[in-house]
Amino acid sequence: MLFYLMSNNLNGMEQGWNIGTAGQKKGLAQKIEPVILVGIVQRNQTEDMIHEYLDELEFLALTAGAKSVKRYIQKMDSPNRRTFVGKGKLEEIAAYLEEHEEITAVIFDDDLSGKQTNILEETLKVKIIDRSSLILDIFAGRAQTAQAKTQVELAQMQYLLPRLRGLWTHLERQRGGIGMRGPGEKEIETDRRIVRDKISQLKKRLEKIDQQNMTRRKTRDKLIRVALVGYTNVGKSTLMNLLTKSDVFAENKLFATLDTTVRKVAFDRTPFLLSDTVGFIRKLPHHLIESFKSTLDEVRESDILLHVVDLAHPQHEDHIRTVNKTLQELDAIDKPTLMVYNKIDLYRERNYDLYLEDQAKEEIESGLKQRLEGEFGQESVLASALSKENVDVLREKMMKMVKEQYHHRYPYVAKQW
Repeated sequence: MLFYLMSNNLNGMEQGWNIGTAGQKKGLAQKIEPVILVGIVQRNQTEDMIHEYLDELEFLALTAGAKSVKRYIQKMDSPNRRTFVGKGKLEEIAAYLEEHEEITAVIFDDDLSGKQTNILEETLKVKIIDRSSLILDIFAGRAQTAQAKTQVELAQMQYLLPRLRGLWTHLERQRGGIGMRGPGEKEIETDRRIVRDKISQLKKRLEKIDQQNMTRRKTRDKLIRVALVGYTNVGKSTLMNLLTKSDVFAENKLFATLDTTVRKVAFDRTPFLLSDTVGFIRKLPHHLIESFKSTLDEVRESDILLHVVDLAHPQHEDHIRTVNKTLQELDAIDKPTLMVYNKIDLYRERNYDLYLEDQAKEEIESGLKQRLEGEFGQESVLASALSKENVDVLREKMMKMVKEQYHHRYPYVAKQW
């Protein structure tokens, strides 16, 4: 893992992290690594919620190249400041690792401090990975453009900066006497300065890229912009390909799309721009949102949002709330929004009796649609990007919203091809 290697001296950092460089191994090793997942049930949480979080963490691990072989869950009011989990649970994990030497890492569902990571590595003798470092590892492997690579590297440096002290505990003045004075603190300060300088350079580089993107976006000002948003792996890229007849990369993995893709589309001879954006996720590290703000400008500056939801996922309503919370942070929650409840075919497969009559199915789906519209206050369509069901209905609703926006913004300009 990227951050596991950072316990070494950072003076060589100026050479860069080689994110997404061709020929290099990206993220975890290409062979599937067996790992353990660890989560804690805190106040106002249930075991069902933690199992759902760990299911998502397992999918993240699989995306990065690891396979979960064991889970540990502990009920605690708050994480232990030194070891995250309690002493007994830590001993239980250590005993299991001794019996299974093939396990290479333990992944925690929350962020760890540098000190916690250091203590856990010394105790368990394997790589210790937290949720943020796992997501960043996936991002580093998926970044393709200069902008995405710079954003990921910035997020990595911002993640690393407050954890330097924990990584340098072997040089701190823990004991008095000859040979224990000073060098640790000097090395930490040197590395902090290197990281801060690197963050400053990356921010300047991003500002330059942002200016170029702003110049590019000025040429689109006369066109209505529609942005696809949603939880990760809900089918945004597949829907993008269907609506635009293009070939945007789509894969059944988390964060398949990092770089924003924009396509010019015309329905009923009315042109508009459709953009695919990075998916959101629960517990998305704040420094990632900060680093990817320039990419998310497509969301902020759009006129209409298509909020895509995986209807077949048992926690789809929780996913909607997560996306809405992120949109609120981006000041984009009040934009005209069409809810696209995708994967209706998979929803039927998972929830309907095999012999259920078509009329009964229609009544169930009509009631479901009314309930969701009442709860989230947005017009919606039940569709399937894979089977193309109700795609015509989706196009009609999109076209109506686009024309309304043209009439509102450019009342005296007819937009047609």
